[in-house]
Amino acid sequence: MRLDEPSEKFWDEDLSDVTKALLGSAVRCFAEKGFQATTTRDITGQVGLTPGALYVHFATKEEVLFEIVRSGHRRALETLRAALPADGDPETHLRRAVAAFVEWHAEHHTVARVCQNELTPLSPEHYAEIHDLRAQFTIVFRDAVRRLVDGATADPDDVSRLARSILSLGVDLVRWYRVDGTDTPATLGAFYADLAVHMTAAVRDRRPTSA
Repeated sequence: MRLDEPSEKFWDEDLSDVTKALLGSAVRCFAEKGFQATTTRDITGQVGLTPGALYVHFATKEEVLFEIVRSGHRRALETLRAALPADGDPETHLRRAVAAFVEWHAEHHTVARVCQNELTPLSPEHYAEIHDLRAQFTIVFRDAVRRLVDGATADPDDVSRLARSILSLGVDLVRWYRVDGTDTPATLGAFYADLAVHMTAAVRDRRPTSA
């Protein structure tokens, strides 16, 4: 499977060129070998540095992972929020949210794969920060679903289940997406948006179970 190469523009602007290069190398290494199996030599070797050079820019290998995961979640969240219309009908709102989320994960599937698959090695403090970022995605999608299914009458648990299901579909594509495949990010975004709208039919007009 071919991996995309994260652009230097993906990282925070205040980082040095060497730091950005190390992060790009680490993304590929973590995606291919996993965090635990990747050595500092693997990361630095791809950019022509010695293993010890990593510690000039990061205190630990875990900090490299955290910077990747934090940047990935922030960029995805920025893209998602920018795609949401200021007004408009609920269906358009959900479609744009889903399309933006899916397209981002396809375009940046290597970074996204690390963001989704390498959370366990994070320190408790770093994981807590990422958990807060992930919760914001859930809020956006729960709101989008609620708008379309009529939150005043829909079962809140159904709304949450549907929001999580839609999120899961978008996230799962990082497992199989190929840059040399037949599906473009835009094609997948439109397809998943259609799918999400159809999924809302399962909970429309259903009353809360406690009613």
